[in-house]
Amino acid sequence: MEYQWLIDRGDEIIVNRSKTVIVVFLLVTAAFVGGLGSISTESGQQQFIEDLPSFQAIEDINEDFGSSFSDETTSTTLIQEATNVLAKGALVDMLETRNRIEETGALRVSETSTVAETIATTLDPEASTRDQQLRAVERATPTEIDEAVREAADTNSGFTGQLSDDFNRESASASATQGSVTHRAGPGEGAATGPGGASEYPPNKEERMERLVTDDSSTIWVQGTPPNTTGITTTVVLPSALVLIMLFLVVAYRDLVDVLIGLLAIVMTLVWTFGFIGLAGIPFAVLLIAVPPILIAIGIDFGIHSINRYREERVTGKGISESMILTTDQVSVAFFIVVGTSAIGFLSNVVSPFPPTRDFGIVAAAGIVFTFLIFGVFVPALKVTVDRAREKYPIPTFSQAPFGSERSPLGRLLAVGVTVSKRGPVVFLLLALVLTGGAGVYATDVGTGFSPDDFNPEAETPEYLQYLPESIRPPAEFDYVRLNDYLDENFEQDGQVQMYIEGDMRRNTALEEIHRAGEDPPPTFRTDTRQAETESIVTVIESRAEQDPEFRALVDRNDRNDNGIPDRNLPRIYDELGEDTTSGFLDADRRSTRVLYTVDGDADDDVVTDEAYSLSENFRTNAQPTGTNVIFDEAISLVFESVVQSLVLTLIGAALFLVAAYWVIEGSPSLGVVNVIPIIVTVVALVASMRALNISFNAINGTILAIAVGIGIDYSVHVVHRFADEYHERDLYEALQRTVVGTGGALTGSMLTTVFGIGVLVLALNPALGAFGALMSLSVLYAYLSSLIVLPSVIVVWARLRGDTTAKLPLVGAVSDRLLGQQSSTLPSGSDD
Repeated sequence: MEYQWLIDRGDEIIVNRSKTVIVVFLLVTAAFVGGLGSISTESGQQQFIEDLPSFQAIEDINEDFGSSFSDETTSTTLIQEATNVLAKGALVDMLETRNRIEETGALRVSETSTVAETIATTLDPEASTRDQQLRAVERATPTEIDEAVREAADTNSGFTGQLSDDFNRESASASATQGSVTHRAGPGEGAATGPGGASEYPPNKEERMERLVTDDSSTIWVQGTPPNTTGITTTVVLPSALVLIMLFLVVAYRDLVDVLIGLLAIVMTLVWTFGFIGLAGIPFAVLLIAVPPILIAIGIDFGIHSINRYREERVTGKGISESMILTTDQVSVAFFIVVGTSAIGFLSNVVSPFPPTRDFGIVAAAGIVFTFLIFGVFVPALKVTVDRAREKYPIPTFSQAPFGSERSPLGRLLAVGVTVSKRGPVVFLLLALVLTGGAGVYATDVGTGFSPDDFNPEAETPEYLQYLPESIRPPAEFDYVRLNDYLDENFEQDGQVQMYIEGDMRRNTALEEIHRAGEDPPPTFRTDTRQAETESIVTVIESRAEQDPEFRALVDRNDRNDNGIPDRNLPRIYDELGEDTTSGFLDADRRSTRVLYTVDGDADDDVVTDEAYSLSENFRTNAQPTGTNVIFDEAISLVFESVVQSLVLTLIGAALFLVAAYWVIEGSPSLGVVNVIPIIVTVVALVASMRALNISFNAINGTILAIAVGIGIDYSVHVVHRFADEYHERDLYEALQRTVVGTGGALTGSMLTTVFGIGVLVLALNPALGAFGALMSLSVLYAYLSSLIVLPSVIVVWARLRGDTTAKLPLVGAVSDRLLGQQSSTLPSGSDD
């Protein structure tokens, strides 16, 4: 296929109509600026799990059994600490705090749940108001309070769950307790529907509640919603990346005007990408923070290659137009191959089950195309225009020498791979194969994970961040995380599995089915005798029957097997309970219900999930397990599945694209295979490093392998394509030498810029994003090293297989000579050779 006419047309436009190109690109930039104001943000782990069946079940539960739209709710946690939080003084502190919070209308409190309330109503069952409960505690003696504590521990299943692990029943003491406050949100404000979905409404509720705390005999903390670190991270990471990139641009270009050209192109790339995000209506989530550093790094790489190649021609005495035509003739093809393979790597993420990962793939693919256009067309046009102006006006010029030469220390260092390829390419490749295979075996044990901790920062922010300007300075400590750590350390956190059951609950066997499903439950499920510890419409009926003799008689009349569970006339039973009583466990149409099971909080999520699905098979109707354990375990499974799918798609897609590209461009599809080998080495080394650094695949870094291929292939493409060009006119080793030294210099500048530019993500407050940045930097470093050290030997072997007899393979020659020598010694004397 003839493609040179297209490149020639592009060259003509860039060189002869450079000012028109500049104007067009600036107008397009202005158009994308319009999309910047439409960008919305999204944070928390809910965005990753909202498409899971188990999370959809949570949504259905909230819709069927939650409050109406106008009564959406959010919650706040109260944490109390004292020598003994069950002593009178601490109980009074909590009740007075509760009273003040409830009396503040702006907090829109609909319900509270504290240990102090439970003890107050145990002391006086008639204490139904706030004042009555406070008086019950104030008038009680220490002995009466201790007895009430022991009674509540015996009769109230949720009482001990609100107390710290050191609760002592005999002494009626504990060092900490936790309670909750439920707030009514206004219409349209949204609710805390599932893990990570907590709303900030009412606004500033934590600060308001902290001012209402009574702490005469104890300390009470208010824990609200998880911190949103997306904005803070962006304001810290991007400026840091730009400072580092500016530094390396100065080193690579050594010319102020070229540095300014590079910076302008970077800014345009970001404007186009962010404008696309706004115009496409894609929410800016935590994973998209990684896109700007990636595009900046690739753009810098393109810029350095373009400018460096242009300078290589200029130092030989060629003119501006001729030098730029020769430059764009070569680098535009390489840029196109890089863009194609990188876009395939990024777009492979659209198969991910996580919406933010799919958005990341789309935005990154669009961004890489924008980068190609800006650095492949706009930058050369601007460079031509500026250099022509330099000939007319006294614009200062510093260094115009290319980065790296054969005589420079850098050039000699870069040539190590060529030296190895001359002396023992086969031995070296066999050694590399053994090392890669060993690393691959080691990498098979890399873990996967999905946890709320992936999205929360450390409790204390690094001290150096406190020197930032106040407008972007993060708090010295995130109270939410600190209190969350406190809860993990001091409370036994029982888990909860919900079973969302869809079926006609008016059937005579409906309640019996729920009861039978809980008999002999799995090991991780908490039990009461041999029955699972549950909350359901069945427990609601049992509780009402204990308190209401008339209702108990109704149940007995409709209980044919005398086990306390009605098995006929169920609509009448529900009517007697009333909709207000049943609404938490039975939907209005009586066609779905939910059952809450208490599970061991220390059990592994995968074990709880397996057992929950096993228990769901006891229901004849559709039963979907859900809850935090189930949701996160399913997410973990999907993380690994997503990693494998995206990697396979990337490798297959990139390999096919490279084979086709080199078939068209060079008439040698096998060069595409050569191009892929360093990437395989890079991917294996990266996964092995993840295991060594104890970094697990999660929803954020699950894209890393596809990205490593997409970005890493950039380095091998530049080497292989430059070699192919040089190989047309020179012998094998001279072509390799010129390739590795010339292109290697640009690759070195690009690698340093990328490693440190993307590496600033380690400054991110989100720990998963920091690990992502570290892995990105490692992938680039491995791709750089494999392209300059491993790839030359692969090229030599490729050339020999293609029939180039100048390609020296000492090991093959020695083995061949040895075999021929043995064959000669076995021939009969006097026979012909």
